[in-house]
Amino acid sequence: MELLLKYFPDLTTVQINQFKALDALYNEWNAKINVVSRKDIDELYLRHVLHSLGIAKVVQFNDNSSILDVGTGGGFPGIPLAILFPDCQFHLVDSINKKLKVVNAVAEAIGLINVRTTHSRAEAIDETYDFIVSRAVTAMPEFTKWVKGKITRKQKNELKNGILYLKGGDLTEELKQYTTVKAYLLSDYFEEDFFETKKVIYLPMKYK
Repeated sequence: MELLLKYFPDLTTVQINQFKALDALYNEWNAKINVVSRKDIDELYLRHVLHSLGIAKVVQFNDNSSILDVGTGGGFPGIPLAILFPDCQFHLVDSINKKLKVVNAVAEAIGLINVRTTHSRAEAIDETYDFIVSRAVTAMPEFTKWVKGKITRKQKNELKNGILYLKGGDLTEELKQYTTVKAYLLSDYFEEDFFETKKVIYLPMKYK
């Protein structure tokens, strides 16, 4: 928690309590359904929660924004972002149903009412959103195919509607076809070594 408060000092009491509760909840659920690697569970706040919140360093979602989290797994980045932005709506999607069982249980336990889940492949979702977020589920060219036509026309935020993708490593080759893509280095916002090669890749997208 000290780590979160270091970078997000303005959390409300409700948000602090919700973030605090994640440790015990994920440890308990991880013993039953492996949604976080054994190595990472001990560093949940660094490797999962704070990493997810890297997106919030790139854009502060305005109230009533809608966000789709594709391949959410155990709820990252969707759950931490939903705690941070309680007045936005988050739709967390994954093709593995047992992972969503964990997401639903965690959301219910901490009283998150701005999260819903769907057991589905991203391509099958027939709705539009202001932003689509994800954590390195596939290469960007493949990902853009999955989410094509899912961006809404109306703009609510300073950043143009599009994809916010958490990824690491050298992405030169993967992103070379995109002229409007922008990479935000998480090491510019967080000083821990873990973030040295981590980025938020922002790709504005045309609406449906």
